[in-house]
Amino acid sequence: CRCCAEGRRHSSILYSILRSEERAVPPAGPAPRGCPCGSRRRVALRSPQVACKAASAVLVKTLRFVQNVPCFQELPLEEQLLLVRSCWAPLLLLGLAQDRVHLETVESAEPSMLQRILTARQQGEQPPPRAPASGRPQHGPHLPSAGDIQAIKGFLAKCWSLDISTKEYAYLKGTVLFNPDLPGLQCTQYIEGLQREAQQALNEHVRLIHRGDEARFAKLNVVLSLLRSINANVVAELFFRPIIGAVNMDDMLLEMLCAKL
Repeated sequence: CRCCAEGRRHSSILYSILRSEERAVPPAGPAPRGCPCGSRRRVALRSPQVACKAASAVLVKTLRFVQNVPCFQELPLEEQLLLVRSCWAPLLLLGLAQDRVHLETVESAEPSMLQRILTARQQGEQPPPRAPASGRPQHGPHLPSAGDIQAIKGFLAKCWSLDISTKEYAYLKGTVLFNPDLPGLQCTQYIEGLQREAQQALNEHVRLIHRGDEARFAKLNVVLSLLRSINANVVAELFFRPIIGAVNMDDMLLEMLCAKL
């Protein structure tokens, strides 16, 4: 396809665009140990409007960054949307880490299963149904669990402990954005080349700037592996549902992608 034919010409453009971003808190403490059932507690943002506003601003900034990469613009709109749909959540989390957005959460006021059983018995009612086989209780609003939030906080803490630079964030975003393994892509060779170049640029930058830290490149790749463990639905529920309700992220991303941000 035309994209594959022009891949070599645009690879140098990607290198320069990925180097153009700017910005880079103290590392959070280690995850508390306790009963594993604690990780299934429902939690919510302490100040949802503040956090959601910050996340929305980061999402706009992230998509603006994506749109400013000429190599990305060369792709057909269908391919662009496929890539953004698959990576908007990890890109958003990288942006939150880069902008040092802290998450303050509170436990949901929903009573525990034991409390509901005891209350029902006192009132002569039937006890509530048991949780489904998945182990996750049914809720009206799909509040993230404490484990979900801890995964996000752990990712942010890892980024901050590494003191990732502006250029390193840009290369990480390029690696995440250009994922050639998505089903339905046509320009896989072109996209694979761009991802490889982003990784090579990151490696070269690390070797040049962090000469005494031979493990830094591996540590940055651990950041990418942490991203893969975070569910995009959890990110949507946490940052967007409290303000705009049951949002269809595909529709919102398409609208934002086609708009001039």
